[in-house]
Amino acid sequence: MLTYSTILFDLDGTLTDPKVGITRSIQHALARFSIVVDNLETLVPFIGPPLAGSFQRYYGFDAVQARQAVEYYREYFAETGIFENVVYPDIPELLADLRAAGMTLALATSKPTGYSERILRHFYLHRHFTLVAGSNLDGTMTDKAEIIRYVLARLPDVSRDRAVMVGDREHDIIGARDNAIAALAVAYGFGSPDELREAQPTAIVPSVAGLRAILLGVPAGGNIDR
Repeated sequence: MLTYSTILFDLDGTLTDPKVGITRSIQHALARFSIVVDNLETLVPFIGPPLAGSFQRYYGFDAVQARQAVEYYREYFAETGIFENVVYPDIPELLADLRAAGMTLALATSKPTGYSERILRHFYLHRHFTLVAGSNLDGTMTDKAEIIRYVLARLPDVSRDRAVMVGDREHDIIGARDNAIAALAVAYGFGSPDELREAQPTAIVPSVAGLRAILLGVPAGGNIDR
């Protein structure tokens, strides 16, 4: 029997690579504060965690400035940055095979729900998901533990010992632990090796093939760090 029957996926850094769109959106927001950032690589740490907190952490914004920065971010992201994004290779096939195996899939992301649904539909991934849950545009429900809790409460007949969160940042792992479910950290996303190890997931998975090995019980190339 397969280990997991309910799988919660993060979006950014787990299913898709949103680096270009997010960093350009952050660059746009900072420019509205007369902060010029030419090297988009310096903005990669924004990918994954709630945006308002990242503006406060990395640029010293207060809460009011951070909320305004998120609004400026959306000026670019909502129309352009949202689609400056690519699906990681082999993800569509993995999702299809998980569904064919009878598993329930849900999206649990800190990105606003509406944006997340648009991205899934754009890449024709929406058909694999029973539920899509993200944050609200008013800045509420951004904590990953809260989002995971919301998902688990709305999926029928969830057995927590057979549910798992798949993500690429410490917030995914901590949120899963706070909800007493397993967590798989993918090393191909945006979390550093130290960040993922310190968060203590159930396993650190190097590739999509590694995810397939754990979730579907089939051999994969590459090592799985447990």
